[in-house]
Parts: sequence; structure tokens; C-alpha cells
Amino acid sequence: MPFFAATYAYTPDTAARDAVRPVHREYLASLPELVLSGPTDDDGALLLFEAADAGTVEALLDADPFVLDGRVVAQRRVVGWNPVLGRLSSSL
Repeated sequence: MPFFAATYAYTPDTAARDAVRPVHREYLASLPELVLSGPTDDDGALLLFEAADAGTVEALLDADPFVLDGRVVAQRRVVGWNPVLGRLSSSL
């Protein structure tokens, strides 16, 4: 199954982010397609998915409470990713 990297760029509204974070994390934890996720050092996040296609990932992100709230995510991007090398590549 293919991999997809999604990025979020957050809005400056940290109060909204803090308020929605618990339900956002609960939602992400429920997704079997999610491989890894976490905040970046540039006020955003990286989410790595293993899914059938980019449309599946987009639909999952559309249901993310951070996105649904409307005050947290300023920009989102989903790109396909083909892991080739690295210490985890043998487990793929």
C-alpha cells in the first residue's frame, strides 16, 4: 500500500489549537492508516499515512477536528511518498 505525507501549517490561533488538540489526537489515534504524526518546528505538523490513494488521505484529513474547527489549520498539503532508504526501509 502506498505512503502519503501530509503537512499542516497552523494559524496563529494557539488558543483554538490548544482547545481542540485533545479531540484531534483522539481522532488521529483511531486511524489505522496513520503511521506517524507530530508537530514540526515551523508551527505546523507532519502526518504520515499508508493508504490506498491520496483521496483517502484527504477524506481522513477533512474529518480531523483541527480541520473541522476552521481556526487551526491555515494550509494543508498531501503528497505521495516512496520510501527507499533508511533504517526502517527493510520493514516496509
